[in-house]
Amino acid sequence: MAAKDIEGFPSKDYHDPPPAPLVDAEELTQWSFYRAIIAEFIATLLFLYITVLTVIGYKSQADHSTDPCSGVGILGIAWAFGGMIFVLVYCTAGISGGHINPAVTFGLFLARKVSLVRAILYMVAQCLGAICGCGLVKAFQRAYYSKYGGGANGLNDGYSKGTGLAAEIIGTFVLVYTVFSATDPKRNARDSHVPVLAPLPIGFAVFMVHLATIPITGTGINPARSFGAAVIYNEKKAWDDQWLFWVGPFIGAAIAAFYHQYILRAGAIKALGSFRSSSAM
Repeated sequence: MAAKDIEGFPSKDYHDPPPAPLVDAEELTQWSFYRAIIAEFIATLLFLYITVLTVIGYKSQADHSTDPCSGVGILGIAWAFGGMIFVLVYCTAGISGGHINPAVTFGLFLARKVSLVRAILYMVAQCLGAICGCGLVKAFQRAYYSKYGGGANGLNDGYSKGTGLAAEIIGTFVLVYTVFSATDPKRNARDSHVPVLAPLPIGFAVFMVHLATIPITGTGINPARSFGAAVIYNEKKAWDDQWLFWVGPFIGAAIAAFYHQYILRAGAIKALGSFRSSSAM
């Protein structure tokens, strides 16, 4: 019998979805699965197109003006990244979950929110979308693309690789932690009277992280974004630092998944309690 409170109502007014299977062969027969992959591809393409075009446009404007305040500046670039994530997560959340980032997909996979097959194909779609998005930027801004670095991420002068790695780990932790918190079924049930969209805090997290880490690494926190820009720009500096933008985000995502699932949601205690209950029978 389910636990009840003193008024006779169920004490738990939300339901955690069951863990996703490691390999779900049935997914491969469903159109919704392939539709979700297409949605991730298109969303990442649009994300890179708008954001990298903003970066190159700002550098071009600043280079042709004596006014140091010309162009959108770092604040505007951060708004472009955060705003696009807000828009695209809002548009695709009901179709694919709105990951648009291999690090987010990796964190959700570790938390058993998505299957291994879905996680791998999402990451492939995201990377391909990023490459195509940067390819469009190069096609439209060919005169400035190579001159202004192609929007590629790289460790800025004056910072060590350890600092860059730490910035990527912490920045991705903030993002993935926000994703878990904003989509938590317990929070949604408790705060159902508060009209706050889950994409809004996720977009703000991306915005805030960019403000903090653009001066250090240009802000990766999204391996697809860094990889797509590096593939199209294809210069030595972009590839030399590429590992920072995969290792850092994946470590940050793993820490966020562990922290939310096993510390905040007490996953380890629940698992231990379930084990004890089954052992006592």
